[in-house]
Amino acid sequence: MPITTCIFDAYGTLFDVAAAARLAAAEPAFVAIKDDWPAVAEHWRLKQLQYSWLRAVTGAHTDFWEVTQNSLDWALEKTGHDADPALRERLLALYWELQAYAEVPAMLAALKDGGIKTGILSNGSPDMLQGAVDSAGIGDVLDVSLSVQSVGIFKPDATVYDLVGAHFGCAKDEVLFVSSNGWDAAAATGYGFDTAWVNRSGEPMDRLPWTPAHVLSDLTGIPELAGL
Repeated sequence: MPITTCIFDAYGTLFDVAAAARLAAAEPAFVAIKDDWPAVAEHWRLKQLQYSWLRAVTGAHTDFWEVTQNSLDWALEKTGHDADPALRERLLALYWELQAYAEVPAMLAALKDGGIKTGILSNGSPDMLQGAVDSAGIGDVLDVSLSVQSVGIFKPDATVYDLVGAHFGCAKDEVLFVSSNGWDAAAATGYGFDTAWVNRSGEPMDRLPWTPAHVLSDLTGIPELAGL
């Protein structure tokens, strides 16, 4: 069936998760991370994912903001910056104002102009997602932001992907699901969505039972994949 709905993961897909550490490192008050902000950002993101998976498999769900704070605390200790509460506070504040990747506004506008329904499906809590959408100024080209908080388990549990059909009333094969996480795109493939993995850093394909239908280096090709 033709694609009617295009759904995006949020963090790392539409929003640059490294932006918080990068911007903080450029501020005079936080020169301590001027050289190792990439390590802070990488550890922060990796632990954020790992903690979401562990909470999902152990049934210990919590708000994604708590996961985000726990992950940052680990990353700061790992990189030797855990004795700087001002840095922690600044990084957390910047996470609510993450920058969208440069191609995002035009890409989403093209989908909307072409009659494709658009939305976010994310581990992020509703207020976090709203903050990012507002900061990026893309609310007018998104139909909805769907959060796992409504089902109480993180991706890639199938009940999360169920939220798309429940909201839009569409069939699985009418959905193009887009994520920068290879495991997320793979799981969504297994669920029945058409999928695109945005592999910005050229990572190897995850060894899972499913593989994404499409692999892109950025989001500019999404309207074409949606049939526009």
